[in-house]
Amino acid sequence: MFVSKKLRELIRPYQTPILITILLLFFYTAIDMVFPQIIEQVIDRGLLNQDRKLLLQAAIIVVGLGLVKAFLINRRIYLSHGFAHKIAYDLRNRLYNHIQHLPFSYHDSIQSGQLISRCIEDVRSVQNFAASGFLHLMQVFTLMIGVMIMLFISNWKLAFIGMLPIIPLLFITVSFGRKIGQLFYVIDDNMGDVSSRLQENVIGAQVVRAFAREEFENKRFDGANQKLTDSHLDALREFTKVVPTTNFLVALSTILILWFGGKMVMASQLTIGELVAFNSYLLLFAQPAQQLSWLVNQAGEAAAGVKRTFEVLQTRPEIHSPHNAVPLPDVRGKVAFENVSFRYASEPMPALQHINLVVEPNQVVALIGPTGSGKTSLINLIPRFYDVDKGSVRIDGVDTRLLDLVTLRKQIGIVLQTSLLFSATIRENIAYGKPNLTMDDIINAAKAAQAHDFIMEMPEQYDTIVGERGTTLSGGQRQRIAIARAILLNPRILILDDSTSSVDMKTEKCIQEALMKLMEGRTTFVIAQRLSTVRRADLILVMQDGAIVERGTHEQLLKQDGPYREIYELQLREQEL
Repeated sequence: MFVSKKLRELIRPYQTPILITILLLFFYTAIDMVFPQIIEQVIDRGLLNQDRKLLLQAAIIVVGLGLVKAFLINRRIYLSHGFAHKIAYDLRNRLYNHIQHLPFSYHDSIQSGQLISRCIEDVRSVQNFAASGFLHLMQVFTLMIGVMIMLFISNWKLAFIGMLPIIPLLFITVSFGRKIGQLFYVIDDNMGDVSSRLQENVIGAQVVRAFAREEFENKRFDGANQKLTDSHLDALREFTKVVPTTNFLVALSTILILWFGGKMVMASQLTIGELVAFNSYLLLFAQPAQQLSWLVNQAGEAAAGVKRTFEVLQTRPEIHSPHNAVPLPDVRGKVAFENVSFRYASEPMPALQHINLVVEPNQVVALIGPTGSGKTSLINLIPRFYDVDKGSVRIDGVDTRLLDLVTLRKQIGIVLQTSLLFSATIRENIAYGKPNLTMDDIINAAKAAQAHDFIMEMPEQYDTIVGERGTTLSGGQRQRIAIARAILLNPRILILDDSTSSVDMKTEKCIQEALMKLMEGRTTFVIAQRLSTVRRADLILVMQDGAIVERGTHEQLLKQDGPYREIYELQLREQEL
């Protein structure tokens, strides 16, 4: 029920071409129904009476109907494949657009390979069914009904005998249809696991080689691949049970017609032409009956594809702009955390507990603490990458949950610890947040991030295409381009997640000078391990186990015999030497 409802939803925009395609199908199916009648007339009147004129007329009619049928099939194929491609286009776009708005918590819990499989493999199965399977199923049922009517009109006794083996065939097909949909759901799920393994290995190729773990990764991939193969074989076993049975029942029906029909001819209860026509109808019926199991197989695959794609589409974004959202004007930059607690959905323990913090406009706040202490979790709440479980995050006094997400995030510039670049030109990567700015603006941002010089040394300069995820650049180059991207956005709130971790000391000094100018008039949150950054901060937050355990300036915290003093002695003091 769910699947058929969603299929109707997908095809609704293309009702006109679909109706035309169905009409074409009915027309050439009707032509098929005429041929046995022509054969009957040719045998009983043309051959037995040696009526050459009738034979010539029959030949002309058959050729004419054949040409008309060929034209109708040609048009049907063009139309059906056309709207099938458009349905797939719409579904892929809906999935991609929906995925863009799903929260980080969703991506935390699902493998990217599963999403890729649903956008490609599952959409392909829906497309294939829309292009041919759906119409072939309609043709099968149309032919079945039409042939049964013609058989009972011709000779109801013989028709009843011929139909006896078809009754179990229909029951077998229905049972098969129920099983195959579930089997294909498992197949598609396993295909997603294989995609995830492959993607993970491609992305982590350098790590795999560095640790000589090729054999281990081969075994992991082989395990996922074996599960996929086994699930395909399970479906194949069900399919191979049905196909021989279908063929046998159809053959049995033909044998019964010839046996009992032959007796009727010998008893002069049936003409030879009528028997041949009757058998022709049965053969016309046999072809779709034999295809039925294959079509149900294809329908099951499409049903699994529809179910899996709509599982994604029906996942409601937990984080979205509220109804009548407040557009965020140019902000002053005051950020307040009011008794904030937060826990990741997949984790049993909270990542942040009872955070109370007020950051005034233009302040620079440094966050330090061990890995897992909650630093990144804290700054991820500012642009609403995640929502708090308790308390609130406010910008200029307004709860971020009341704000329009787009205007909120346009006020925040972010440079992450891992600088992700897209497979595009350097110019396009820098201008990603504001693609309509001039080349002069892009160059100025690159100069401020100390990226202009190395860009000019590249073959195509700003039009140089960087590799996927920026792999053709060094870590320091990637981060400088990411910093330029943030500079160009001209944000009121700046978040730097250990943004100078991949650059040498000389480059860091140049970037720090540029960032000093960038930080002027902006509220800045910095996660850093460098003493120079920590010393310059107006406020230092020391985090541990999701809580702020100390806060103050560098000098104030050094006077206390607490966690900051310990971090300074173990990690930061040597940077003064």
